[in-house]
Amino acid sequence: MAPKTRILIVDDHPLFREGLKTIVARNTRYEVVGEAGTGQEGFQLAKELKPDLVLVDISLPDHSGMELARDILKHFPKTRILIVSTHSKIDYIVRAFQAGATGYVVKESAADKLLDGIECVLKGDYFMDTSVSRQVVKKLAGLATEQKVLRGSNVESLTAREQEILVLLAEGRSTDHIAEKLFISPKTVENHRSSIMRKLDLHSTIELIRYAAKTGIIDVATWKQ
Repeated sequence: MAPKTRILIVDDHPLFREGLKTIVARNTRYEVVGEAGTGQEGFQLAKELKPDLVLVDISLPDHSGMELARDILKHFPKTRILIVSTHSKIDYIVRAFQAGATGYVVKESAADKLLDGIECVLKGDYFMDTSVSRQVVKKLAGLATEQKVLRGSNVESLTAREQEILVLLAEGRSTDHIAEKLFISPKTVENHRSSIMRKLDLHSTIELIRYAAKTGIIDVATWKQ
């Protein structure tokens, strides 16, 4: 008898986790081996249980599901990630796939689509239950062509995420705005900000803006508008 597919559920709503377990139980080839209500708990369980698939909500109390997906895949690249979220906006879906998820199911359709999604991603395919797949593909293609690698002095010492945050900070965006835009926690933004300032030897926001203007990272004329 073939071993069952091991599934971990990470969602901060206990009743919804119970609902997901009930749906998963419809297929005898699947087994829920653990559940967690926070990103930290989910990551720890992923390390301990080494599941084949993790069902992840985007909105978690301590981390975003995007961060959790990246963390899990960094340590366990063969693990499949399927996002189950209330969010159905294109930007959320795009970010989920960029984070490494290969499936996206909106919570309201989980009863009908979850098992299809699980089966699809376990085969190595991508799954999305919405009707906006074409728009999502276009969005991803657009992001790929729009992304630019920053050059100049020490900026290349920054990670891709730090470069992204550097631009937003230089544009005067708030921590909360950046967190919401990048689907990460405000604390994570602050950690990246500290790392950026240290690597670039900057000591204030004004110095950061001057640096960004000097290296051409931002257009000062546009920033002042």
